[in-house]
Amino acid sequence: MSTALFNLQRDHLAHLQRAYSDILAKHELDSLAIYSGHASPHFGDDQSPTFQTYGHFMHWVGMDDIQHSWLVIQPGKRPQLYLYAPADFWHLPTHLPDEPWVAEFDVQLCPSITMPSLPGRAAIIGDIDRLDTVPAQARDALQHPVMLVHALDELRMFKTQYEIACLREANRLAMAGHQAAQAAFVGASAELDIQLAYLGASRQRESDVPYQNIIGLNEHAGVLHYQHYNLTTPKQRHSLLVDAGRRFRGYCADITRTYAGPDAPNVFHELLGALHTLKNNLVESVAPGVEFMALHEQMHHQLADILITHGLFRGSAKEAVSEGVTRAFCPHGLGHSLGLQVHDVAGLRHPDGAPSPAPEEHPALRLTRTLRPGMVVTIEPGFYYIPMLLEPLRSKALPINWVLVDSLAACGGIRIEDNIAVTENGYQNLTP
Repeated sequence: MSTALFNLQRDHLAHLQRAYSDILAKHELDSLAIYSGHASPHFGDDQSPTFQTYGHFMHWVGMDDIQHSWLVIQPGKRPQLYLYAPADFWHLPTHLPDEPWVAEFDVQLCPSITMPSLPGRAAIIGDIDRLDTVPAQARDALQHPVMLVHALDELRMFKTQYEIACLREANRLAMAGHQAAQAAFVGASAELDIQLAYLGASRQRESDVPYQNIIGLNEHAGVLHYQHYNLTTPKQRHSLLVDAGRRFRGYCADITRTYAGPDAPNVFHELLGALHTLKNNLVESVAPGVEFMALHEQMHHQLADILITHGLFRGSAKEAVSEGVTRAFCPHGLGHSLGLQVHDVAGLRHPDGAPSPAPEEHPALRLTRTLRPGMVVTIEPGFYYIPMLLEPLRSKALPINWVLVDSLAACGGIRIEDNIAVTENGYQNLTP
């Protein structure tokens, strides 16, 4: 790890120490124990799914695979890390990296599953319901108090410079995978081959990705969370959509790119260029004080203009939005908060923790906040041919050019996604 990154991490840890001290004081707590969590076997089996460390634990310890471990925070004292590190010849024992940040913690290696002592009035957060037994010292503590967790979620909404650096590096590594995926598509690879090319170039195992990569050829690009990888190359190559990420020190990149194939109609090429322009326009609109909902609505109005410009809709932009035409072509939200989780915490809450749900007309929106410096969000406009959403429009007297729309069926869809940090003066695009 570079000296510059460690200096940022040291500042990050000092920031957490101050912020946690203030939050604990507000909630009249003397100590807080954060449980890392642990994987549980599949029902009736002895194999476990891929595990991810609890986000508030990772906020301090930037490792995403620590299990059965505890972090104890007390105002005015160094954080105490109780790391589960059993003697085990079946697996590589858990260990901390040889990096300077480790010296910022009081570390205790625990050969067996251990619950630390909690001085004073204490609280515990994490997936404690899955513990086999609740130790005596935990029974007297507040267990996962809602308002405390909301306060810690709000803290994570605003990234430190260390976190921004980690997110930028995650983006750099992910983009290497996207470039390899594009090259594999040009080489007429199947979805599985494109996935393997992505993993190889981004230097990660499939179990390490922050979310299941979406590798959709042709009509599969129109399935928003397409979950399979075909083993054979289709006879015609209309399009490829790659929504794939990477972690760096726990922090997630979430990038999407769409490519036109040699068999795509001309209108798909035109729409792809228009969506890139739309994404860029929306990114340039990111600034402190901007309502994310307003950006989402801006996406729909500009998408309506694109439908009209390219002959897909013969009415007005106002009609395309009000009649739900743009929502049928783009049913998801413009983006979401990004950090230690792909859909990071507090996106649908007010700063005081009160709910701020998505409006009825945009139920899939994952972020309803006013943008502030330190937030990191995704900007991801889309256009899709989804039969179940388009079918209700066919029975309405709407000026939709169905012949042209249906010519796009084999292309599936388009999504372009960048990761954006809100700054004091505007934004930084973290995606190369």
